[in-house]
Amino acid sequence: MKADHFEQQKLLDLAAEDVALTQLAHRQRNLPEVAAVAAAEEAERALSADVVRAETEVRDLGREVKRLESDVETVRARETKDQRLLESGSVSPKEMTNLQHELESLKRRQSDLEDQELELMQRLEDAETTLRTAQQGHEQSRADRERAEQQRDDALADIADGTKRHEAARAEVATVISAPLLSLYDRIRTSTGSTGAAMLRARACQGCRLELYGNELAAVRNADPHEVVRCENCGRILVRTAESGL
Repeated sequence: MKADHFEQQKLLDLAAEDVALTQLAHRQRNLPEVAAVAAAEEAERALSADVVRAETEVRDLGREVKRLESDVETVRARETKDQRLLESGSVSPKEMTNLQHELESLKRRQSDLEDQELELMQRLEDAETTLRTAQQGHEQSRADRERAEQQRDDALADIADGTKRHEAARAEVATVISAPLLSLYDRIRTSTGSTGAAMLRARACQGCRLELYGNELAAVRNADPHEVVRCENCGRILVRTAESGL
């Protein structure tokens, strides 16, 4: 296949745009900001679960404290009733003895309940502190996640902008390359996954970085300037310039 020597050199501009587009695509696939968002979302979920657990404990302890408070009030009311009855003098000696025993029992019961209430109130206070800490952590994690999302979106927007610019530049270069040469270049680019042409510099293909020797070098050296020559190793079109060392 033959193509104008200067047209072949335009393939290097095309290849430069393809390299830039490949790098942008690679950057998008491996964007650290995406991983940062995923990590921030996981941290937020974990802290949200901490908040739910803490809220549940506070709610349960609160109910238990109220139950004990009700029990204490019931015992106090019974104690007050018995004390008034005892002081009224309207009961028999036997009933008086029974009331005294019951009052002693009620005092012990009240003391036990108040001790339990104090312990529960301390546990409730500790649980409320834990809840506040969890809520603050969750709020911070939400802010971290939102910041990570903004950084990801900014990075993706930058990639999209770069991709748009390089695609436009590539399209402009492609307009000055003949259809057969462009078609060959694109087929090779598809097979290599990067570019379809590379400069021959100092007798080395800049696509695969291997130097040409022997018959291959001789064939390229003796080829017509308008002949399209390819690297025997990577298959790219070898673009000859003053730097080729031929």
